[in-house]
Amino acid sequence: MSNTSSSSADIADWRPEDEQFWESSGKKIAYRNLWISVPALLCGFAVWGMWGIITVQMLNLGFPFTQAELFTLTAIAGISGATMRIPASFLIRLAGGRNTIFLTTAMLLAPAIGTGIVLQHKEWPLWAFQLMALWSGVGGGNFASSMSNISTFFPKRLQGTALGLNAGLGNFGVTTMQIVIPLMMTVGVLGGLGGEPMTLLKDSGWIFGKIAAGTPTYIQNAGFTWMLTLVPLAVLCWFGMNNLKTISPDTGNPVVAFAKITYLYTLAFVPSILGLYLYLPAPTGLGVISMWVAIPLDIVSALLVMKLAAFGAMKQNVAKQFEIFGNKHTWSMTALYIVTFGSFIGFSMALPLSITVIFGISHVADANGVLQHVLKNPNSPSAFTYAWIGPFVGAAVRPIGGWISDKIGGSIVTQVISVVMVLASAAVGYVMMQAYGSATPEQYFPAFLGLFIVLFFASGIGNGSTFRTIGVIFDRQQAGPVLGWTSAIAAYGAFIAPVVIGNQIKAGTPQFAMYGFAIFYALCLVLNWWFYLRPGSEIKNP
Repeated sequence: MSNTSSSSADIADWRPEDEQFWESSGKKIAYRNLWISVPALLCGFAVWGMWGIITVQMLNLGFPFTQAELFTLTAIAGISGATMRIPASFLIRLAGGRNTIFLTTAMLLAPAIGTGIVLQHKEWPLWAFQLMALWSGVGGGNFASSMSNISTFFPKRLQGTALGLNAGLGNFGVTTMQIVIPLMMTVGVLGGLGGEPMTLLKDSGWIFGKIAAGTPTYIQNAGFTWMLTLVPLAVLCWFGMNNLKTISPDTGNPVVAFAKITYLYTLAFVPSILGLYLYLPAPTGLGVISMWVAIPLDIVSALLVMKLAAFGAMKQNVAKQFEIFGNKHTWSMTALYIVTFGSFIGFSMALPLSITVIFGISHVADANGVLQHVLKNPNSPSAFTYAWIGPFVGAAVRPIGGWISDKIGGSIVTQVISVVMVLASAAVGYVMMQAYGSATPEQYFPAFLGLFIVLFFASGIGNGSTFRTIGVIFDRQQAGPVLGWTSAIAAYGAFIAPVVIGNQIKAGTPQFAMYGFAIFYALCLVLNWWFYLRPGSEIKNP
């Protein structure tokens, strides 16, 4: 293999579609980058998604915030991570794969350590916790750059499998976080450096059952734990990964590349903060726009900031990558990716607190027949014991979805799972309605959990199928940015689902949230058929 670059980490000759090149040297390099990418992405998901677990434990420890305020923490992490994906989808071409994955992995140390610090101070104001949730969005952004990077290493015939492995195993960060954090909260892993424990005021739990009220709990370990893996992972990324000069010809030296990444990531916080300030109620923000205005405003602002703030060679590269917006398939695949990944990450974020609020309380009518949601349910299931199962299933089947789609085509697989998600979402809405009107909601929990597992299973399979479809429709220069862009928009599911479900629970109608999702899935089912499955479609079952 010829390599005219001055650095062994930079590969100048890369021809994965050439069978001889692939077998002789390409395959080994591609899979080495993939297997380093997976744990780095896993930690990104863990840091991004950890607020879904942290908020439940803050409730159990008696932090002085309302349920609505705690839901804002998961929502803030969600919108921040989604917005960070917009610049992240362009980073590989601008800065190179090795440079990007190394620095964005190392960046996770800041929100991990910061979260560990603020969680030791119950008396600190809400904005301190919201700031850490915002900063955790760096972990969400990493998915777009990771997927863009891995897509450049593999031939089209292996896109579904490779991207399914990267995303599926990387998404185990959600499950890993949901299992590891409750366990690590029970022990002082860092000794005197880790701070003092707090005492549980309500029962908590982990995957093997409940943890009784009165137990000492190191909630700060939710952040500190990730220090133990992020440092060696960053080192591994630097010494084991590569920049492909055919994809990233103008990265400059590592310092220049790092400056580009830091510059664009810092800019991404501006639209996030603006959108959240206008959306969130006082005292955090102004509360003058709805979520459905905040999200488009955030997306448009992020794109404008990137376009206007880019300069020099970066400006030309950004302009070239903006060409994806002129392709109608960018928009159709964005909608279909929301069905799959948007559902996966949204439900992952919303499920722990939903279990706690719907099933942790007995819903009893008072003397006037008005339903009261105030009595603690002594038979409530622990969110920590069960919430990890759905994301585990969704992540585990994602590579299978990619593999099946490589065999029979992506769009037919997307169509089948969309039908399943329409039915499962409507059914879980009905079960939520029954549970929220019952004095013994726990009787509905097995059906609730089972249906959510079906939703996670279908979304995981569908994630693999959409990866395959994008890899086939778009050429090598555009597939990476399209993957990044679609994943960025779908990641707003991490913001939408907690807010929509939280608002509907507050209104006493949690079923309406799931019915709304079912209607959206049905519309996308028609969209998928129209573009990729109907007779005479321009691209048939890619």
